[in-house]
Amino acid sequence: MLRALDIRDLLIIDRLEIAFQPGLNVLTGETGAGKSILLDSLGFVLGWRGRAELVRQGAEQGEVTAVFDLSADHPARAVLDEAGIPCGSELILRRVNTAEGRKTAWVNDRRASGEVLRALSETLVELHGQHDDRGLLNPRGHRDMLDAFAGHDDLRADVRAAWRARAAAERAVAETKAALEAVRAEEDFLRHSVAELDGLAPEQGEDAALDVARRRMQGAEKVRTDIARAYDLLGGSGAEAALMDAMRWLDGAAAESDGTLDAPLAALGRAMVELTEAQSGVAASLDALDFNPTELEETEERLFAIRAMARKHGVLSDDLAEFAETLRARLAALDAGEGDLARQEADLRKARAAFDAAAEALSASRVEHASALDAAVMAELAPLKMERAVFATAITPADPGPDGRDSVAFTVATNPGAPAGPLNKIASGGELSRFLLALKVCLTGERAGVTMIFDEIDRGVGGATADAVGRRLAKLAQSGQVLVVTHSPQVAARGAHHWRVQKQVEEGMTLSTVVPLAKTERTDEIARMLAGDTITKEARAAARALLEG
Repeated sequence: MLRALDIRDLLIIDRLEIAFQPGLNVLTGETGAGKSILLDSLGFVLGWRGRAELVRQGAEQGEVTAVFDLSADHPARAVLDEAGIPCGSELILRRVNTAEGRKTAWVNDRRASGEVLRALSETLVELHGQHDDRGLLNPRGHRDMLDAFAGHDDLRADVRAAWRARAAAERAVAETKAALEAVRAEEDFLRHSVAELDGLAPEQGEDAALDVARRRMQGAEKVRTDIARAYDLLGGSGAEAALMDAMRWLDGAAAESDGTLDAPLAALGRAMVELTEAQSGVAASLDALDFNPTELEETEERLFAIRAMARKHGVLSDDLAEFAETLRARLAALDAGEGDLARQEADLRKARAAFDAAAEALSASRVEHASALDAAVMAELAPLKMERAVFATAITPADPGPDGRDSVAFTVATNPGAPAGPLNKIASGGELSRFLLALKVCLTGERAGVTMIFDEIDRGVGGATADAVGRRLAKLAQSGQVLVVTHSPQVAARGAHHWRVQKQVEEGMTLSTVVPLAKTERTDEIARMLAGDTITKEARAAARALLEG
């Protein structure tokens, strides 16, 4: 609820403080007194785009402060939370406009952008009038209004959940298809490469082992020749035979040597043992160097094949086995992906069917409640002297989305047989005001905690029709706050709180002010609205009758 509006140095207002109340607040006054300036000032502090030059002549800056009461669940709190602005039960908006045109805004003493102000205004205030393009005349909001009238929260939640599931299923299918296409593009390469690698079957560390074996075999021929020569010198025709002859000759002479040859004979025995061990080691070495002549060729071929494969795929020889596993995994993903895609496409069909069912249920309920809304609006139009007009909620197919697959628009035909069309295109000024009022009365539960402002919505009507307008505005105000700028005495008489906007000249400067009216002053003001500048007894009597009616 808008509790207070403080205006300083804007247009023809030097200082003005208004304390608005719950219920129906009416503002009256002569044409040009400044009633529209109040709306311009409120629009300024709410971030609406309006007049370019607002600062009062001679002032350095203009300033507007608006104070709102917020309930614990007021939707403005979500905007404040997103903007990081703390708030209790009171919301204070302040905006300053310098004479040079610079604008600065604060929300609860925190600097705020015009975007934040406008987002807050969507939750705080509704402005309705003949040039209303933000509220009921905006077709983009008609679907939400119908859903609010019908109480479609659960159905819309179902549709949105189904839409999210459908969108997720579509993304999964698209991603799987893209991945499969990428793999299919190299499928032939993968299958050929895996076959080559499987045929080669490289092992970790095999390159180094083959290289060592190759080098050993390349040098084996020369080494074996040298070792064989040494073996021959150690064998029966070489060192062994010489040792044996020496031992035989010394052994024959030992009996005649008085023991002097015993030690040499023992040493030769030990030498014979060592010589035998040496012969065995050299023989083993010769056996180790004994290889098939084709083995070197085979070793080189495999080594070169492994290295060529590594160069082909741009990896190290030791990484070939791991690389082969990677390629096999990609092929397995391709084969498994076909199955995954089939399952995902089945899930997508189910998700689409679920969305279609939820959207169909919402569409059917919209059609049903559109008829109820049309009937409710038509019932409101009769007392407003528009019983021959036709109001219809048009529901047409739209692209599927999180809110279903319906487009909703409120249409009117002002005379029987006339074609229906958008509210703001078909109805005249007075008719449009009454259509908007009838529609708003039917949608009164649409948004809680919003201050509704009606700017001369009674223009072009009078008498019993104006009285019907006033009664409906009072009905709207029963559960909230309504501000009405009016020239109709019938409407003004229905107000719970009444202010008169008036101009006065002070020191050669025209200023506008707003005066709260007591009961007697209200009688005179409504009498003025009935009779003009000269207030008669009859006018006062008629004013009292309106106030008591």
